[in-house]
Amino acid sequence: MRVVIQRVARCSVDIGGDRVGEIGHGMLVLVAVEASDTHDDADWLCAKIAKLRIFDDENGVMNLDIGQVGGDLMVVSQFTLYASTRKGNRPSYIRSAPEQFSRPMYEYFVEAVRRATGCRVETGRFGADMKVGLVNDGPVTICIDSKMRE
Repeated sequence: MRVVIQRVARCSVDIGGDRVGEIGHGMLVLVAVEASDTHDDADWLCAKIAKLRIFDDENGVMNLDIGQVGGDLMVVSQFTLYASTRKGNRPSYIRSAPEQFSRPMYEYFVEAVRRATGCRVETGRFGADMKVGLVNDGPVTICIDSKMRE
């Protein structure tokens, strides 16, 4: 699994002009699934996200995690995180898992991040054409891949 985490002041997801999710201070987590992913990958990522110290303490140092600041999470599926542009300019998404595999893995990830963080978690809608609005706080953007464990 691959995630891109953005520390946000606020974030929302709209589909067809309707707001389906909204958070205040917290994290936007974009997540992609590949066919070799397992629940262990999701659990490892969620544990990492729960303890990721990207929020400022009283001295302005990024030293606090999402639970310590009472933040929320917005989790959005984004298969394009596995885009490859190795062969020309049109990205290939061959590494992204097909929907019949990636949808249940995404749903598992959402529940796992709820358990790991204890925070409120909002989502987009898997496979939908979403409009994601956010105010990136910092900006702080972190990329993590479960296979590289970094």
